[in-house]
Amino acid sequence: MKQTIPFTFIGGRIAKTGLAVFITAFICHMLNWPAMFAVITAIVTIEPTVADSIRKAYVRFPAAAIGAGFAVIFTFIFGDSPYSYASVTLATIIACHKLKLQDGMLVATLTGVAMISTVQDHYLSSFFIRLGTTSTGIVVSTAVNLLVMPPDYSKSIMKNIHALYRRSGDILLERGLEVFNIFKANGTVRDDFQSLIKDIDKTETLCHYQKSEYRFHRFSREDMRDFHFEYKKLTILKQISYHIGNLIFLPSVRPDMEEGRKELAVSVLEDLKDRLSDPGFLITECHFKKISEVTQWFFEQKQLNPGAGLKPRSHHYVQPETAILYEILSIHDLIEELNHIQTMEIKNRRGLKGEEK
Repeated sequence: MKQTIPFTFIGGRIAKTGLAVFITAFICHMLNWPAMFAVITAIVTIEPTVADSIRKAYVRFPAAAIGAGFAVIFTFIFGDSPYSYASVTLATIIACHKLKLQDGMLVATLTGVAMISTVQDHYLSSFFIRLGTTSTGIVVSTAVNLLVMPPDYSKSIMKNIHALYRRSGDILLERGLEVFNIFKANGTVRDDFQSLIKDIDKTETLCHYQKSEYRFHRFSREDMRDFHFEYKKLTILKQISYHIGNLIFLPSVRPDMEEGRKELAVSVLEDLKDRLSDPGFLITECHFKKISEVTQWFFEQKQLNPGAGLKPRSHHYVQPETAILYEILSIHDLIEELNHIQTMEIKNRRGLKGEEK
């Protein structure tokens, strides 16, 4: 059920890191500055989005200044000794934490400890040179991230969402077959579900990255529509995953139902799986008829479950059968909503094409 991700030797972020390191080292070489500190900064400053690079640059520069300042102070006091390395590390981490410069803590600490062996007697000039090299690394990496191969996560988002819908359908059917005793639980469905949730969260992170990129790069109206449409699908997918999770973590009690109704429930689950795998989320008339039967069954089950006379802590107020039917109907409602927004999106796109003509 788990899908393998094809291996790519080099990606945009890796290529930009290499380019930023080369440009940074070249500039330092031309200015006769030590390139090590600038290269360290350039490597850690390449972020997934330009917005993150700029935001963290404002933090990393003062943090690096703090690290360089402590390196000068403690090298003057202890020289190139273990006391200096320990003191610079501790003082830099504490200062960055107190000043809420956590994003620059790594750069500051690396700059400080790497600077100790190179300070020698020119303390003030060493301090300003380190600030210059750090600034070079920050500026170059941010510029590269902005101008070279701007991050575009839209294709990955679209591909991920379609794959996640297919996986959610597979997990839903597999769990349904376990619940109705069609086959014995093998313990993998929970692991698959946890993996699904993690991948949904990763895709949502990509959506936040893509949204941040729109602030710094030109985009078309169609690009924005596509993004918002995919984000709607992801939001509904999260709701579907909640209902699947409720089925996953149902009590171990198995529902006692007629064979005919069990076949109906399994048939509906198979239909839901097919609907989730369909890019258009098309719903057939046959499926609507089955859902009508399940709805009637659900209301009958509610009436057969009396609320009075039950002893607290001794009975379930919601029987497993009722809970299963509720989750099935809830997932169907969300698929109907998906089908509706898909239909409206197609109509809107046709209308926009008509206006352009």
